[in-house]
Amino acid sequence: MDWGKVIYVFFSLMSLTSIAGFLYEHTAAALFVAASLNLVSTFLKIGVRNLLSAELLASSLVADLHLIPAFVYLEIIGNLEWAIALTIGALIANIFSMGLVYIESSKSHEEY
Repeated sequence: MDWGKVIYVFFSLMSLTSIAGFLYEHTAAALFVAASLNLVSTFLKIGVRNLLSAELLASSLVADLHLIPAFVYLEIIGNLEWAIALTIGALIANIFSMGLVYIESSKSHEEY
């Protein structure tokens, strides 16, 4: 078992579920947790070298660039609608990322 992969998939899933938690309960704390977990996930993906590593990193960066402005819109500007819209974008990027993880895992199992 590749524990490095387990850890970065864990943080990716935690980010995805935290985003869903914010969309259910619109609090700044939930959005902060989602953005923090996504940043950790992004940093973990920097060192990954696999078939779809560039796509995984790019999708994680897209989610970061949605979640950080969403937090700014929620806390500084006070616009909940824009925060939700940006968070939905991050959710889509994380779903895409998890799809890539699934594809990459199935490709690596075919090689064995």
